[in-house]
Parts: sequence; structure tokens; C-alpha cells
Amino acid sequence: MDRFKCPSFFKCREKEKVTASSENFHVSENDENMDRGNWSKKSDYLLSMVGYAVGLGNVWRFPYLTYTNGGGAFLIPYAIMLALAGLPLFFLECSLGQFASLGPVSVWRILPLFQGVGITMVLISIFVTIYYNVIIAYSLYYLFASFQSVLPWANCSSWADNNCSRSPIAIGCNVSTGAGEMFMNISWVNINNLTCLNGSEVFQPGQLPSEQYWDKVTLQRSSGMDETGGIVWYLALCLLLAWLIVGAALFKGIKSSGKVVYFTALFPYVVLLILLIRGATLEGASKGISYYIGAQSNFTKLREAEVWKDAATQIFYSLSVAWGGLVALSSYNKFNNNCYSDAIVVCLTNCLTSVFAGFAIFSILGHMAHISGKEVSQVVKSGFDLAFIAYPEALAQLPGGPFWSILFFFMLLTLGLDSQFASIETITTTIQDLFPKAMKRMRVPITLGCCLILFLLGLVCVTQAGIYWVHLIDHFCAGWGILIVAILEIAGIIWIYGGNRFIEDIEMMIGAKRWIFWLWWRTCWFVITPILLSAILVWSLVKFHRPKYADIPYPNWGVALGWCMIIFCIVWIPITAIIKIVQAEGNILQRIIICCRPASNWGPYLEKHRGERYKDMAEPAKETDHEIPTISGSRKPE
Repeated sequence: MDRFKCPSFFKCREKEKVTASSENFHVSENDENMDRGNWSKKSDYLLSMVGYAVGLGNVWRFPYLTYTNGGGAFLIPYAIMLALAGLPLFFLECSLGQFASLGPVSVWRILPLFQGVGITMVLISIFVTIYYNVIIAYSLYYLFASFQSVLPWANCSSWADNNCSRSPIAIGCNVSTGAGEMFMNISWVNINNLTCLNGSEVFQPGQLPSEQYWDKVTLQRSSGMDETGGIVWYLALCLLLAWLIVGAALFKGIKSSGKVVYFTALFPYVVLLILLIRGATLEGASKGISYYIGAQSNFTKLREAEVWKDAATQIFYSLSVAWGGLVALSSYNKFNNNCYSDAIVVCLTNCLTSVFAGFAIFSILGHMAHISGKEVSQVVKSGFDLAFIAYPEALAQLPGGPFWSILFFFMLLTLGLDSQFASIETITTTIQDLFPKAMKRMRVPITLGCCLILFLLGLVCVTQAGIYWVHLIDHFCAGWGILIVAILEIAGIIWIYGGNRFIEDIEMMIGAKRWIFWLWWRTCWFVITPILLSAILVWSLVKFHRPKYADIPYPNWGVALGWCMIIFCIVWIPITAIIKIVQAEGNILQRIIICCRPASNWGPYLEKHRGERYKDMAEPAKETDHEIPTISGSRKPE
């Protein structure tokens, strides 16, 4: 801009600033970073992080794991694994994103050789968002189905078969005939108007109405993955609605999603509190809670390695580390935000939410066990079976069942949505970093385009074989790939870039700390956390089993497809490393060394934050994210 064409240079600068903000509406005048924008308030960021970390697994997986792994005793390894594995990784990712103000791919300017790790993060997030929104669609369907005077799964209706029953079903008995006492099929006994001899009946478990409703009505489940069947139209509409909600919440990026999370992140706590209060007043609730965390706790379980593996795995996945979302959301923080305290607050909130949710779940399951005359162990379930079979069955037997069902499924909806917001933000942040000019002009079309493409890809998950696809993607993509990414991430940043150097970067944001402050973090980052993650990965590979759903094994082609999906995600790690090495200069050793150094444009995004350490940093806006460092353009270790 020519300053002499304007009567006041400072007014021109202000006019330019306003114009930039109007063109790039995810940026406001109060933002520190006028290229990418910042969170409007600290609370927007914290609630977005809580919403991302606190998801469906906190409600439908943690309580079951606690129950099966010794009850209250499980909280000991859970807390230890939080301190040793979860929190160190969480703090590392939040610091990384905030320091560079870049998403999960571009942030690997810190270590160009490992940029494929960021690509893998985004690809896995894409696969997960495809099936995660299908689960949100299930919640929407049940939410709409609950608006009836009697819940449709409260009784065995026209859609049910002869196995639908809340009590065991007699399949045969001994009867007296002219030829003597014989065991006969129960249907033959009824047709011939005979009477079973006392105590001779043989029973088989019946299928709960909620179970048959889930299989026969909601899913219209086929016999296996080989039988795709047609698209279940009402699930497809619910999936479309779910994507419309996500698109509407994200059309202005963090400026709009940061406001939506005030409801989606906080509402689940209101519902959990209401359900806990209602559950605590029911007969049998104390029995359910004692199985969860109480008199039934079994501390001898702590001797079993499986319990510690489950604790580490649950912490790792529930905090959503290594998915790219933490880096993406933190990249919109102001540079001097206290990411240390944020990490502590979000991690503790996530873990306490899991424990709190367990009380709400088990109090009502305890009541269900009481009225059905069963043990809690016979009614408790995990995952889909808890959310769409066991808990709906319990709610159907409560007075005012539709009201409690509406609350529960609306809670599942909000739990899923804010996790989905962050996942989509991870994708759009990556696009923004790679194509900043296009994103400024076309944020809305690009965001809605992403939602449309992911909706179309998700249609296979709402066919009659859709649940098999959902389970397949979850089994493969949300497993080993994330563990591999986490191990490479911490090894690359701490062992290659340099843990002490990374700590100096953090201190540029939060201020210098005494050595004792960093002692714990150094111990975890350099030794404990990588060892724990490697042990979980090896254990998972050793314990691998072919996926199955409802005791139906997957066909060979389905298992092969699962392997192809995860290989497609992680293969970019070596491919990108090879490309970087080939494009660098020098002999092979020099090229590898160059690619293990930060790129010339690595450092704080804004010049005013670079200080002496990054005073020679190349301007990010003038260099592309695809730049390969050369001998002269790489940043040498300090």
C-alpha cells in the first residue's frame, strides 16, 4: 500500500485491517493472528477441548472397563496411566500447535522427515469422522423414536420374532405319552395340548425387545458383511441431518463452533446429573453402584497385566491424543496462552467425567437388574450394546420412559457432535494451512464440501450391512495407526528435534520455569511414555483377533479391506520421508541430517513472538508448506 495516497497512514492500516477481517470472517479485529484467527475467548477453547476429549467412550466404555477390571481398584492404574502417558502427550500436542500456530500437517516443519505423521493423523481422522457421524445418526434416530407415549422397544411388537422375550423361553420338556416319558419340542407339546412334567422344562435366553428393535428396525441388519442390502432410508436422512448440523456449526470455523460448544459440551453434564439423581432414587441402584465402584471392588485384579493395558488404552483414546485435533484446536490460541494449565484442566475434567458417568449408568442398570431378578453382571454391556440395547431397555421400564429416553439420546447426540466438530476442524485447518488464500475466500464452500463428501462416503455405513462397516473401520483405523503415530510423534519431537529444545520453545510461551518443574515431563517424554506406548502397541498386535460383530465373523475380503485402510493411512509416513530425502541436497547422510532439522520457516507464526532464538526465521506467509529444506535453508541445532 502507498502510504502517500492516504491522508493518515494509521487510518489506512486500520482500514486495511477491517477489510481483511470482512473478507476473512473467521478473523476478528481483536485477534492476535490476523491470518488464521484466534479463539474469541479462552472459554471457547477450553470447552472445545473438553468437548473433543469427552466423547461417547466416556459413557459407554469406561464404566464397563471399570466394572470388569476390579471396580474401584481400576481407578489406581487409570490415574497412574493418566500421569505417565495421557497427560504428557496431551501437553506436548497442545504446546506444539500453539507454538507454531499450525495444524497437524504443517506443524511438522519442526521435523520435515516426519511430516507423513501429520498426514496419517488427518487420514485417520477422516476415516473416523465417516463412521462417528453414523453413530450420531443412530442417536438422532432413537431421539426421534422416543417422542411417543410408549417407547417402541418397550414391548415385542409386530417386528419381533418368537425369540423376543424378557424372560427365558422354554424350548422343550418331558411329557407322558403312551410310549412312556419323552422329551418333546415345546411347540409340539402346545399343539397337542399336553402338559410338561414338573421341572423338566429346558429354557434358552430370550432376546430383549430393545435388542430386536436395534437389529430388526433400526439397523435392519443383514446376515453379514457379504450381504450389503439396501440403504436404510431413515438412517440416511438422520446421517444427512447430522452432517448439516456439523456444517452449520463450522461454517465460520472456530468463531461459530466456539459458541456452539457452550451448549454441546455442557449439556451432557446436566443430563448425567439428572440421570444420576433419578437413578439414585430407584430400587436396586445401590447394588449397581457397588458393582461399579464399591464393595464389589477386586484389588487382586491389579496383579493382571490386562488391567494395566486396559487403563493405558482407555486413557490414550479418551484424551484424543495423536488424532491431530489437539494440535489443530491449540493452533488458534494466542501465543502466550498458558497451555500447561489448560492441559491439566482438560485431562482432569475428562477423567472425572468418565467416573461420574459410570455412577449415572450403573445406578439405572442396577435397577434394571433388580426388577428383572438378574445379577448386574447379566445386564451390563459395553459400546453399542450399552447405548442402544441395555440402557434403552432400562429406560423403557422407568415411569415416564420417553422423557428419560429423550434426555439420554440427546446427551449422546451432544457428546458426539462436539467431538465431531473438532475432527472436522482438524481437516479444515489442514486445508487452511496448505491453501490459505483459497480458504480465506471460500471457507464456507470448502467446509460444506468436506461435509458433503464425507456424507456420501458414509452412506455404506447406513446400508443393512452398515454396522459391520462401522465396526470394521473402528477396529482397524482407530487402533494401531494412532499408536504408531503417537510413538513417532514423541520420538521425533523429543529424541530428534530435542526435548530440551522443545522445552525452551514452551518457555517462550508460558515463561521460564525452574528445572524441577520440568523433571517430571522430561522423565515421561524421554523414557516412560514412549516405552508405555510401545508396550501397548506390541500387546495389541500380539492379541490381534479377527473382527466380528454379534458373533458373526468377517469375511476374508473384509479383513483384508481393514488392513488396506490402515496401511493406506500409515504408508504416507515412509513415502513422505523418502520424498523429503530425495528432494534435499547432498549425499544420502547429509540429506537425512537436513530432513531431521527444522525447516527454515519453523517457529512462532508472528514475528513479534520470535525473539532472539528465531530472529532469522523465514516468513511463513512467503514460503509454502511444501518447501523441502536445503543445506542453506534448514535450521541448525542451537
